This record gives sequence, C-alpha cells and structure tokens, in this order.
Amino acid sequence: MIDRLAAHGYEAYAVGGCVRDSLLHRIPEDWDITTSAAPDQVKALFARTVDTGLQHGTVTVLLGGGSFEVTTYRIDGAYTDGRHPDQVVFTPSLLEDLKRRDFTINAMAYNEQDGLVDAFDGAGDLAAGVIRCVGNATDRFGEDALRMLRAVRFAAQLDFQIEEQTKHAIQKLAPDLKKISAERIQAELVKLVVSPHPEYMRILYQLGISKVILPEFDRMMETGQNHPHHCKNVGEHTITAMQQTPQDKVLRLAALLHDVAKPYCKTTDEEGTDHFYGHPQKSAELARQIFRRLKFDCDTMERVCALVRWHDYNPVLTEEQVRRAVIKTGERQYPAIFALKQADILAQSSYQREEKLAYLRDYREMYEAVIANGDCISLKQLAVSGRDMIGLGVPQGRQVGEILNKLLEQVICDPAKNNRAYLLSQARAYQKQS
Repeated sequence: MIDRLAAHGYEAYAVGGCVRDSLLHRIPEDWDITTSAAPDQVKALFARTVDTGLQHGTVTVLLGGGSFEVTTYRIDGAYTDGRHPDQVVFTPSLLEDLKRRDFTINAMAYNEQDGLVDAFDGAGDLAAGVIRCVGNATDRFGEDALRMLRAVRFAAQLDFQIEEQTKHAIQKLAPDLKKISAERIQAELVKLVVSPHPEYMRILYQLGISKVILPEFDRMMETGQNHPHHCKNVGEHTITAMQQTPQDKVLRLAALLHDVAKPYCKTTDEEGTDHFYGHPQKSAELARQIFRRLKFDCDTMERVCALVRWHDYNPVLTEEQVRRAVIKTGERQYPAIFALKQADILAQSSYQREEKLAYLRDYREMYEAVIANGDCISLKQLAVSGRDMIGLGVPQGRQVGEILNKLLEQVICDPAKNNRAYLLSQARAYQKQS
C-alpha cells in the first residue's frame, strides 16, 4: 500500500501503534497508514475502499483479506468539547500530523525508504519504559480527555511509568473525563482491567481518574477491614484478587467488583472487628448499576453479577449439595467461580488460608466428579421435557413447570433416577395428585 501511494507521488508511512508494537517485537493487531494523499486520491488508487471517516481524512482500504485505515496528514483545530476537533485541516507535513498525536510512543512513523521517523523520541521512551505526551501534556489532554485514561491503560499494558509532567496534567484535568461517553470509558477501562498489570487500578485512584469514572473504587480504597481474615483495605484486597485471576474479561471484572458494596455494608462490633454482612448480594446489585452506567453489554453484566453474588457461597461438600449449588448459583458460573474464589482467598490474610484452599480443592474435585458422572444439574438435562408432560395430558402452563421441578428434585437426590420410564411414571403420579 505504501509503495503504491509512493509510486503515484505521495508520501506514506505506517504510523502509531503498529510502529510501537514492532519496536517492542510484538505482532501489531492492525496497521494504520498516514499519507500526504487526500481521501479522494487514496480512493482512486485502490479498488475496494470504505468511507469510514472522510471528515477526518480516513479511508479504510480493503486489500489482501485485511482492512487498513489510511488517513491524510492533518492538523486538528480547537477541541471545544474536549472530545472532538471543531475542524480538521489537511497538511502536506508529516511532522505536523505527528505533533497532534497523544503519546511519543504512538507518534512514530516508518517506511522502508526513510526508515523510522521519530521526532519526539518515542523510541527512547519505549526503551526507558515511559508514557509521555507529545508536546504539552495539558494541551493533549485538553484536546481529548480520554487520553488521561489511555495513559494509564498503556502503562498497565506495557508496565511503563507515566512521566511526571504528564502525571501532573492528569491530576489537574481528570475531572474533564466527565465529558467522555460511557462507551469510550468502558472500552479503555476493560483494556486496563485485562492487562498484565491490573494493579494500575491503583494509579487511577492516585491520579483522581477513578473518582470520576468509578467513584465506587475510591470508596473501596478508603475502607479498612479490621478482621482476622483480612490484612488490606477493600481496594488493595481487590487489586490483589485481580492480580490472582487470569487475563479474562469476565473474571477480572468479577474480581474488581466482588466486594464493591463492602463500604456500604460495613459495621464494627464492640470489640472493634469489622463485618460486611450481606455484601455479596449488595455487591451484585451495585455492580449491575455500574455496568448500566458504563453501557456494558447484557451478557457480560449477567455473568459478572452472578459470580459476584455467589463468590462467598460455600456449600456442604457432598455430591448432592454440590449438585444443588450448581443449580442454585447457575451452571454458567462454573468452573469460573473456582478461579474467583481462589483469587479472593489468596488476597486475604494468611489466617486459615490452607483450610480455605483445601476446601476449595475438594469443592472443585467434587464438582468435576459430578460433571464426569453426567449427573443431572438442570431441567434441560432431565430425561423428560415439558413436551412429554403435555403428552401425558398435563395442561400447558404452571403445572408443567411444577412437575418438572419435582422430578428434578428426585434426580438431584439420586442421579440414577434420571431415567425416562421412571420419570414418566412419577409424572403420572404427580398429575393424579394435582
């Protein structure tokens, strides 16, 4: 693509994240091109294009089974709303285009003819492990307040430090994040949460970002836990739990929010010991409010809230009680619930830790045995269905469900009873009794 643009007299470079990732010896997720060619000139050179952002000079070129954003060199006008430039002016200068970018590590360009174009020492900052704004940090964040959250997100992904002037600008301008849409906040927050270093949530708190985008986290960071089972405040416990979970969106979000309502449930007894009665249920309710505020999809919300609600539930360890636990808490929570419970235990004090981990191992093994045995743990696994009930003459509606649940109760107690002939005979008997 760069060669074709160059062959027609235009400058063209790979730019931004793909250059950064290449210098870090990582495979870029996508490739962006910046060019002196205007959008209509780009479109004239490639057979398949999509007008994805012509007002900002961006054309998506479809080539070789991939899609590539090609953007004309531009200078952004004033950002009155702190989100979008009031106007975009195309420029023939690559340097002017690079000046408008957020961080030095994202303001490098490359082509084979000129090599690396690095006017702001992005390569030096990569080597030093530093996130630094291009030019004046206050100006960059004034243009787009989301860049403040992006700075911490990049730091978490790369395990970099934020340069001091950049950090001071964030502390000063963090309230401007109120201007940013929930969807954009959510996308950046999730990237941070699933990064290799979720402990950078602490930086969000220290820089005043979480106060704007997730004030509940500030309450957690400021709520102590004077209890034998804990050695950290709620927020620090939460950060440690996140570090103990895999880089999975649902699990990391569940770890982030599993104790989110503890500050609102806290009581202290006469001996000075703190208690947080009912916090799993209340945390699930508060998590749901947060997900709605940040415009999360319903599937993520339901999965995370269920894990949060049941993270502290510990059934008696018999196979029957484990079957009941799966039905009560929901099949979708397994086996993820074990990862969350383990992270929670490892983030607590050492008090009774070995006993807790031993219980969890037994719980997991018993669950795995139930699954390996093919035990029925849901209505859909019953050897009979609602259609069978109707075939027996049971009226459609509530009575069908009542009989099926009675049959399921028998099968939970004794999995061998999940036999079609036996269950049909029992269904007939229940029908006669009703």
